[in-house]
Amino acid sequence: MQPLKYLGGYPPQVQAQVRELIAQDRLGALLAAKYRDAHAVRKDGQLYAYVQALKERHMRKAPPLGKVLYDGRLQVLKHALGTHTTISRVQGARLRASREIRIASVFRDAPADFLKMIVVHELAHMKEAEHNKAFYQLCTHMAPDYHQLEFDLRLYLTGLELRPPGAREPAP
Repeated sequence: MQPLKYLGGYPPQVQAQVRELIAQDRLGALLAAKYRDAHAVRKDGQLYAYVQALKERHMRKAPPLGKVLYDGRLQVLKHALGTHTTISRVQGARLRASREIRIASVFRDAPADFLKMIVVHELAHMKEAEHNKAFYQLCTHMAPDYHQLEFDLRLYLTGLELRPPGAREPAP
């Protein structure tokens, strides 16, 4: 029995239910029925506008974003689905900070709710560095169903990992 790497922290009974869905080849169909809406955020400029709109709606006082983009190497190199960084540069006598959010390119073709979940997660890191209670409160403020979306995203990633190489992702 191979481990479910995206579901490692979940109780054994939850993992058993997921294994049963996989064995019955129902995991993909279940998620496709639940998350039918695709998004039109394909390019980095569109992603920047999407993230900026969420930031303006929920985090008006947060510092401005310098760059937002899809990163094709992110999942492979950092074992992350998104990153947030602050880059400090000295300009004369002043220290200037630029904030970046990078989203794994797997979200370019993922359902709209999963893109929103990862963007909310990275925006929350702008205010809370650690995954603590305040961090998750901020996530649920921006996306009330955040915890369900995170779990379903883990199921989605598990399904992607189990697909044969070269197989195309089913349309949502």
